[in-house]
Amino acid sequence: MNKTIILNSRPVGKPQLSDFKLVDEEMPTITEGEILLKAKFVSVDPYLRGRMSDAKSYVPPFELQKVMGSGLVAEVTASKNEKFKVGDFVSGALNWKEFQVSTGENLLKIDDSVAPLSNYLGVLGMTGLTAYFGLTEIGKPQKGETIVVSGAAGAVGTIVGQIGKIMGCRVVGIAGSDEKVDLLKSKFGFDEAINYNTTEDMTKAIAEACPNGVDVYFDNVGGEISDAVHANINRLGRVINCGAISAYNDTSVLTGPRVEYFLIKKSALMQGFIVSNYAEKFPEGIKHLSKWLSEGKLISTETVVEGFENIPQAFIDLFDGKNNGKMIVKI
Repeated sequence: MNKTIILNSRPVGKPQLSDFKLVDEEMPTITEGEILLKAKFVSVDPYLRGRMSDAKSYVPPFELQKVMGSGLVAEVTASKNEKFKVGDFVSGALNWKEFQVSTGENLLKIDDSVAPLSNYLGVLGMTGLTAYFGLTEIGKPQKGETIVVSGAAGAVGTIVGQIGKIMGCRVVGIAGSDEKVDLLKSKFGFDEAINYNTTEDMTKAIAEACPNGVDVYFDNVGGEISDAVHANINRLGRVINCGAISAYNDTSVLTGPRVEYFLIKKSALMQGFIVSNYAEKFPEGIKHLSKWLSEGKLISTETVVEGFENIPQAFIDLFDGKNNGKMIVKI
């Protein structure tokens, strides 16, 4: 039988294991032009929480009692498609199934001799491209400027910080534990880091960590942390809205300081984005990321959970900050 994970119910607040269901299907078979894929690595990402709701967004919501999906790395185990052979590895948006059939459309062949397969879901995949294009296209950092990154110990945040250092900037990270703060500075080269869980006055802490103010803010979190960063933004500062994980499980719309005041006062820019906005430039991004990775300027960190049945728990653990870097499930 073929294990599959479906959306059992739509979450209210933080997702629960009961919102998912593990079911068995018959093993699929292929016809002419198709390939059979075996899942090797599964990416779990905060944005999937939005797809579990039925609210309109930039991607369609998951359907109740239907299979869920995300970025996967898979191995071709059978092929009737001349473009793919048994033993090839591919990455792409696929279903949460141990085995599945594909025509090969929108799949990228990947090479495990260039980088570990899991890297194609992280630093060389959507995660790395999100960091690269958000920072370079919207943030446009200049040498000597100060970059602040929230959710800095997460998959995107760790890469943003490293790219900032490559570009000659001072980088300050915000994370949720002393262990993560130490990791940001010792492993990823951040100049300073702040533990928001033990800091009483975030506005003051950011001012002290950024004596020259904040030029670029890469925001993965939103909420009160972002309010504190906004209070320290420089004139002509740039705010990159990548994620708002602090609000993903809220059941009502929260209010807080309004952004218009600091935007006007500081002539600052704030822009949201999704990585697919830059799809035409993906080859350029992968080229830069691959080069930095091969040169040792970019380090990939992953939290790996083993077992297909543990995909839902790994996803839920994202909201408790249990990951350092990219959260991946190994099948």
